[in-house]
Amino acid sequence: MESYRRPQNQGVFRTLQVVGVPKGSFYYYFESKEAFGAELIDHYGHYFARKLDRFFADDGLSPLDRLKAFMVDAEAAMERFAFSRGCLVGNLGQEMGALPEAFRQKLSDIFADWQRCTALCLRAAQAAGEIRNHHDADHLAAFFWIGWEGAVLRAKLERNSTPLRTFAEGFLAMLRT
Repeated sequence: MESYRRPQNQGVFRTLQVVGVPKGSFYYYFESKEAFGAELIDHYGHYFARKLDRFFADDGLSPLDRLKAFMVDAEAAMERFAFSRGCLVGNLGQEMGALPEAFRQKLSDIFADWQRCTALCLRAAQAAGEIRNHHDADHLAAFFWIGWEGAVLRAKLERNSTPLRTFAEGFLAMLRT
């Protein structure tokens, strides 16, 4: 009887092969796959926070136009990669049931940071008279990221920008009320 041999997880090992790190050397750099994943999450969180800072601190645009510019850029990036990529933090969050529990807080903290940055931009839009003051900027920022990540998921599923535009238009319309 032929024995069944389970295939290895090719994700990390394929990455090591691409970057030229011998398979056994992985554990020289990282204590475990979980440590590698945690480092990846941290790196992406910092990368994306810098991206948000570039958009939300752009004094050449009004605060609301900064948010719009971010959404347009994100849509263009998804189109550039044929809707095959999305947000790493959102992707991992959707897979949380199959991931180490330690990732949960890291992902939540990153979303909280993005919401904080977005709330600051929305408060600036209120100060500039672009958004009415009766809106709670923190609540709007949380709503934005919950909805935006859902729109990113749908854009990947449908392989088009319609969900991103639908969410952006709805969110911006809500700000005018």
